[in-house]
Amino acid sequence: MALPLWLRLTLGVGLWAVVYHFWLPFNVWLFHDVLHLGDSRWASALEFFVYDSVKVLLLLTLVVFGVGMVRSFFSPERTRALLHGRREATGNVMAASLGIVTPFCSCSAVPLFIGFVEAGIPLGVTFSFLIAAPMVNEIALVLLYGLFGWEVAALYLATGLLIAIVAGWVIGRLKMERYIQDWVLEIRMGEAATASEGLSWAARASYAWQAVKDIVGRVWPWVLAGIAVGAIIHGYVPQNFMASIMGAGTWWSVPLAVLFGIPMYSNAAGIIPIVQALLEKGAALGTVLAFMMSVIALSLPETIILKKVLKWQLIAVFLGVVGVGIMFVGFFFNIVLG
Repeated sequence: MALPLWLRLTLGVGLWAVVYHFWLPFNVWLFHDVLHLGDSRWASALEFFVYDSVKVLLLLTLVVFGVGMVRSFFSPERTRALLHGRREATGNVMAASLGIVTPFCSCSAVPLFIGFVEAGIPLGVTFSFLIAAPMVNEIALVLLYGLFGWEVAALYLATGLLIAIVAGWVIGRLKMERYIQDWVLEIRMGEAATASEGLSWAARASYAWQAVKDIVGRVWPWVLAGIAVGAIIHGYVPQNFMASIMGAGTWWSVPLAVLFGIPMYSNAAGIIPIVQALLEKGAALGTVLAFMMSVIALSLPETIILKKVLKWQLIAVFLGVVGVGIMFVGFFFNIVLG
């Protein structure tokens, strides 16, 4: 006899929560207490890859299933109708503000970004969220406050939020929806006529699970490839070399720090200790913060994952607009606090 739907969903969500909650301590126990791999660079890279691969895929599955359930009530057309009349700039502010209170790294934010695109949310609004979610969050603010005081934390919050809002608005003004990958548009347009009235909960859950199989089935190789790149770089970051070229005395230190940061991958909590180490070695605050912003908002792994969703033209615009904003912040901090 099949279990009732509510019980299956409860058990599924409960199992997801248990795995997600205990995955970090289990990962630490496995690598340090069982395998005894130590703290070598290759061990750090391997541990990073295993932990983040499971974490991001868990998030991807949950978000896609949740968005699928919501979309069984609200088709893309209905979603757009609900948003009709709202100024896009208001949407950018709301999305960026939402990003601040969602503690996602760049790769973890991509699943929700996919859901926004699928649901027909304006492209510029989705990018405001994608930028703000990893760049500015409560973990970064608390750590910056503890290390450098409330002035630096407040300035970081204001400039990060401004980048997310303005960059999203600019991308929205460019009208680049045609550069979303065709398969995403096909899902979005193909589900336009899905009737939301009269569906049973079993049918809605089946619809959401099918969305998980379709979307996760397409994206997971790119997720693993992106995290693998980040893990390799995570284990072999040339910290001393970067500190030597991040002084405030040269104008090119800020753009160079951004270029160094883009291929790397970490969340805010992971990159703050590196920021502190770089500052202790004489790097300028504005340059280091520009480096941090580029690592957590413009990471190469995130770009690789986005390539499955967006065409290269839109990815290039995203990198360019946000990169210019981050460089502005770096120069601004160096001038104001120099």
